[in-house]
Amino acid sequence: MEKKALVVIDIQNDITKNYKEIIGSINNAVDRAAHNSLPVVYIRHENLSAGTRNFKPGTPGSELATDLNVVSPHIFTKYKANALTSEGFTDFIRDNDIKEFYITGADASICVKSTCFNLRKAGYAVTVLSDCITSWDKKKIPEMIEYYEKKGCQISDLSALGV
Repeated sequence: MEKKALVVIDIQNDITKNYKEIIGSINNAVDRAAHNSLPVVYIRHENLSAGTRNFKPGTPGSELATDLNVVSPHIFTKYKANALTSEGFTDFIRDNDIKEFYITGADASICVKSTCFNLRKAGYAVTVLSDCITSWDKKKIPEMIEYYEKKGCQISDLSALGV
């Protein structure tokens, strides 16, 4: 049986647009993963660009959202859209022999997209939980679902994590 993990991407205090609509579903996914003994991984984005206003390192906005259910110490920081650019995350994958990922988070057209693409490119199995993703522009979500499928991702909902 392949080892699996749930990945929560960029649900941080600076993600103010639209994430409130899916936070209940993401927390449900976190609870289901924990109940089924799947590792839960949290990915945080930090923006190192001069003059940045969002995801600025060391600010409350770069911290995980206060209403996110955090059940594990597996919190990794990335500085680019692709979560695999986080050395801590790639070490976690290797050390735990993870081969399959359930993906949740924001933004479906940027960081979730890049992470899914690069996980698939690296040969991992990826399931996007469609009821646990959002975007700055929600009209792009159907296009992103189609993109994920074309890249070999499976599309499911919370039922993929069982009870």
